[in-house]
Parts: sequence; structure tokens; C-alpha cells
Amino acid sequence: MQEKAAVFGSLSRYCDHPGTRGLGTRWSLILCVFVLAASAHLCFAAEMPAPKTVLILYSFTDRKAQDDLEILKAATRSHVGTPVDFHVEFLGSARFDSPGYEKAVTESLASVYGAKKIDLVIAVFYPALRFAVDHRQELFPGTPIAFSSVPPRRLEGQKLWPGVTGVTMDIDLQGTIDLAFGLQPDARNAAVIVGSAETDRYWGAVIDQDLRHQQPKLNVIDLWGLTTDHLLKQVSSLPPRTIVFFQWIPDEEAQPAIGAYEIVSTIAQRFPTYCFVSRCMGYGVIGGSYPNSVEQQTDAGELAARILLGEAPGNVPVMQGPPALVHVDWRQLGHWNIPASALPPGAIIAYRQPTGWQRYAKYVGAVVLLFLFQAALIIGLLWQRARNRKADIRLRESEKRFRLMADTTPALIWMCDKEGTVTYLNDRLINFTGRDPATGLGDAWSAFIHPDDVQSVKMANKRALEQQKEFTKEYRLRRRDGVYRWMLDIAAPRVNGDGAFAGFVGSAADITDQKLAQEALEKIGGKLIEAQEEERGRIARELHDDICQRLALLSMELEQANRGKNSSGSSAKIEEIRRHCAEIAGDVQALSHKLHSSKLEYLGLAAAIRSFCREFSQQYNLDVQFDDEDVPSYLPYDISLSLFRVTQEALQNAQKHSGVEQFSVSLRGSANEIRLEVSDSGSGFDIERAKFDRGLGLVSMQERVHLVHGTFTIDSTMSRGTRILVRVPLAAEMKAPITETT
Repeated sequence: MQEKAAVFGSLSRYCDHPGTRGLGTRWSLILCVFVLAASAHLCFAAEMPAPKTVLILYSFTDRKAQDDLEILKAATRSHVGTPVDFHVEFLGSARFDSPGYEKAVTESLASVYGAKKIDLVIAVFYPALRFAVDHRQELFPGTPIAFSSVPPRRLEGQKLWPGVTGVTMDIDLQGTIDLAFGLQPDARNAAVIVGSAETDRYWGAVIDQDLRHQQPKLNVIDLWGLTTDHLLKQVSSLPPRTIVFFQWIPDEEAQPAIGAYEIVSTIAQRFPTYCFVSRCMGYGVIGGSYPNSVEQQTDAGELAARILLGEAPGNVPVMQGPPALVHVDWRQLGHWNIPASALPPGAIIAYRQPTGWQRYAKYVGAVVLLFLFQAALIIGLLWQRARNRKADIRLRESEKRFRLMADTTPALIWMCDKEGTVTYLNDRLINFTGRDPATGLGDAWSAFIHPDDVQSVKMANKRALEQQKEFTKEYRLRRRDGVYRWMLDIAAPRVNGDGAFAGFVGSAADITDQKLAQEALEKIGGKLIEAQEEERGRIARELHDDICQRLALLSMELEQANRGKNSSGSSAKIEEIRRHCAEIAGDVQALSHKLHSSKLEYLGLAAAIRSFCREFSQQYNLDVQFDDEDVPSYLPYDISLSLFRVTQEALQNAQKHSGVEQFSVSLRGSANEIRLEVSDSGSGFDIERAKFDRGLGLVSMQERVHLVHGTFTIDSTMSRGTRILVRVPLAAEMKAPITETT
């Protein structure tokens, strides 16, 4: 404070100096104010404390951990008055068993943080804690260590290291096992699926021991450390009445073609599956017993703040994390026909669908108002009925004028009554068929329609009579020379003088030439799309099998060269080059998946779209919600590819033009068709204008759907979002998947 007073005193004397006053009152005042403000900023900035530096060592490479780490950071900063800088390193402990990997990680961390002052190291999960303790002398000697999410049984039988404290996590194996056998009491087999990492093997042994101890008559099947193909083959041969227990740490840096979450999602479609970590929720597992991750990371952040504020780790006792609670997926309960009454008390149900009343309660008031409005309208119509009788005479005169005009128009015009019986044919229609004027009246019109089209025309007429709305239909009509011509028939309802429905009036035009032209264009469009897909497949194979392999080999050679270098600067440079090569390989592989999805071939349509939505969300930092229901396991490849490409194009268009960050993708299957819906609540667009301005994507989607005999519908309103709906019929004789051959 004395130093600041001296500075301000000197500046005040400067402003009062005669030379300063000589600049002029206004300019001298402005100069003094500016100098005083700048000096005050420097004084206060000099008193701000230096920020604390925290290094977080996360055991695995699961990027889903970012949300939990943000909670930990926020909780720490909220209890520390000074700024806190966080550095996060994903150790990839699943590969610690690989020769030289742990040493390479240690050298990399030493080169990055060797010259930095670290105030606290936070180790998340046990592998990171073990790594931090083993290498603390060479990486951060004397730095306190706080751990989070470490199960108590991992610390049993050993004395806590000096300068180490933390928050444990309740891994409730017993709760998950009890939940599984409580919901599937008739289970006779249990398959334990674990990955190849040391952590997976540890928990696999514990799970196996607990199962054999609690269920001595249970047939326990160990599926440990298998490759993806081998594992899926083993799962396909599991006996009935089997429960699957899944424990697999994701290793995203390895860039597997099928990740841990896709594996558990595939397995959960065939067998009831339970997981011991909450990250599997939403991927087909029924559930398990998990602690609250928000409370877990909040407790860890509060403990870290105490150490940063000066408390010695030895004076901060190890905290017990929040208790585990049963979590289940409501959708999987329905899938496996498990009643909610079978759940233990206090179970937390995720993804619960709202009840009918909750879903439609807000519409009840609108329906009541609608009924009142309709009642008022009926009263008004009754009041006007008398007036409408006077208009009946004028209506008859109008019909006479209409008949005169219809007989002279070039279109083929017809009329029917409210029962559907044809009462009028204009001269043009009679001349077209070459029949007696009275022949086509009544129900005799069907004799002129192609036999294959008679039933569809009758059904269209029946629906129109029931709905009493404008409709169109296409059919083949026999000309006087015996040649069938395609006709586009447009009909509108007509009313009597009192407003009552009186039948339809329609006009037909010959569209045979347009049909032939359209079929030719469709064939060309189909060939173009087929050629495009073949080229995409070729490019994808070239990228994946050639460029990716060479980049991966270059990355391995750089890593080997890095081990042989003694200079820390050279080692860091080579490591940076290796990391860039790995990133390029990942980008090329992502491009390969986008051009030609291998998951579409091996895992099916639902898994491929789910994976694409997740990758699309991460690439553009968006929220894409995907859900599927009753999607057949086997679909013809042309249908799967068409729906997958439509999803890609629709999301790309939505990301570019909607102006929002939330999108919804829904895939539904039934006995007769499969339905895809992509929607957003964004800015919307004018559909007709879009076909000319940016309609190539829309035309491409429409052509793809048409090639598989589906229907393509766009519903978009300015400022009210866009909905794309695709319906594709399924052949009744479809039994097995049709795979693409290249």
C-alpha cells in the first residue's frame, strides 16, 4: 500500500508541474488520467497471486471422461481463491503391458512438465495412482498426490504412500450381481467378458470369484482378452438362459474399427447384459450399481482445494466416495420384458418414456377449445342452412354452365355422385375410349382401365369418398385403338347448394410420354449412384489399407527412434512428429469410415447410424440424439446403404443451414417397413426454392429412396424446423442379410 501511495503521489506531482500545465488544461488532464489509470492497473496486477498448477493423470483414453473432469475442475476452482491452471494427460493404461509403452509415457511427461512447477497431481482411477507413485521422483518429486475414483479393495493390504490422499469410489460388484439375478432368476449361465488390459483382468478375476462363490451351481464362462471377431463368434454360440457381465476399458488411441461401446451394444441385442461401470449405460445394457459421478468428482475437487490451500496430504484423511445405487435402462426393461416391480427399492430408472397423460396433457385444453369451436360452428351452419337453400338454384345453373365448358375442354373430365357412381363423362373422354356415351356411366368405367390398375383405382376412390378431400391417382386407360396410356387423374370434391358433399369432379391428362422420360432418368440416376458408391468403396479401401498402414508404420518408426535419443529436445520433437502422424492416420481413417462404413457391413444399420451420429457430434461439437426400435437384424444391403446415406446427407444439410446445435435421428422397424426420421428445430427453408438453390442433396436423397421403392417426405416451415421422413417397405420373404461384394 505504501508503494502504491508513493506512485500516485509522484504522478500527482507530475500533473501539478508547470511544464505539464503548459500543455493546456484539457490535454494535460487527459494525459494525467491516462497515466494514472495505467499505473493503477500495473500496481494491482503486481499484487495478484500466481496461479496454481494442477496436473490430472487420467488412467484411460476414454474421451467421455471430459464431463467428469470439468466437474472436478469447477469444484476445485470454487474453493480456491487463486486461479488454477489444469493440465490433463490421458495415460492409456490399457497398453501399459506393451513393452516400452510406460517408459515412453514417462519420458514424454518428463519432457513436457520437467521444467514446470506442479502444485498438485490428481490421479483418476488406480492405474494412474500407481503410475504417479512409481514415477513421482523422476517426474514431480515432492509434489503432493490426490487420487479420485480408486476402489477401496485396490488399497487393501498396503500402507498409504506419504504425501498421498484422495477419495475412494464404491465399485459395487455385489449390487450389480444381485440386480442381474434378481431380474433374471432363471439364468443358468454367466458369461464374463473383460478386455486385455491389466485393470480389466483384475476385475475379471474378482467378478469370476464372486460369481462362483455366490452361485456355486452357475456355469461361469470366461471370455477374457479376446479379439473382436473371436469374441463375437464366442458370444453367438453361448447357450440360452445366459447373463453377460461386461468389463472393458475403451482404448481410443488404438483406433479400433469396432470400439468397446459398439461391442457391448452388439452383445446386448442378443443377451441380457450388465456392466460394472456407468459409462456403458445407453449402449444396450440393462444396468448395474454405480455411484453418483457428479458427487464423486465434487468430493475430489473439494479435497484437491484443501491441499492447494496449504493443508498437508498427511493431515487430510482419505474420503469415502458416495454410495452406489442401482441404475437401469427403461428401454432395456421393456426389451427383455422385465416388470418395474422387480426392481429393488430406490432404483434409478434412466430413459423412461413419459406416460400418455404426461405426453398429451398439454393438448387436452386445446381439444376442449376445439370441441367448443366446432359446436359453435355447427350452430352457425344450422343458422345458414336456410340461406343455402336459396343458393341451390344458382348452383344448378352453375352446373349447367360447367357441363357446357367441360364438353369443350381438351381434358378428360368425369363426375361421380357421393356413392362413387359415375354420372358424367365429357365428349373428350368418350372420344378417347371410342365407346357409346352411356357405356362408361355407372360402374362400367372399370372395363377401360388396365386390369393391374383396377384394384388400386377402386381403393383410391374409396378412400376419397370416405375423406371427401382432393386426391390424385395414376392408372392406365385403354384408348380406342386398344393401346393403354398412363393418365394423371386429379379430382376435387363438389358440394350441393346446402354445403353437403355431392361427389367428385375430376380431370385426367395423358402423361405416358412424361412417364417414359422419368423412367429413363431414374435408370440414369440409379447407375450414377451405383458408380458413386463403387468409387467411394475403392477410395475407402485405398485410404484404409494403404495410406493408414504406411502412416501407422511411420509413427512406429518415429517412436522407436525416440527411444534411442538422449537429447530431451530431439526426443520432444520426434514425439511431436509421431503424434501428428497418429492424428493424420486418425483423420484418414475417419474419412474412410465416412466414405465407406465397415460397421454398416458387419454390425448392421442401427449400429452404423449410431456410430456416425456420435462421430458427427464430436466432429462439429453438436448434440445428435439417436434412438432405434425393432430394427431387423438383417436388412438387404441396398436398403441399409440408402438409409445410411440419407442420414449422412440430412445431418450435413442440417448442420450447414438449420442454425441450431441439436438434432434428432430416429430409426423404427416393423413387420412391413422400416422408417427413418431426421429432424431439427432450426430455421427451416422453402422446399421449392431449395430444390433450385441447393437441391442436389435433396435430389440425391430422393433418388436413393426411390431406388429401394420407398417414400421420401420433407416437412419444413420457416423458423419452425425441418423433418425428413423416409419409409422403405420390407419384402416378406427376406430371411438373411445381403452383403456387398467388391
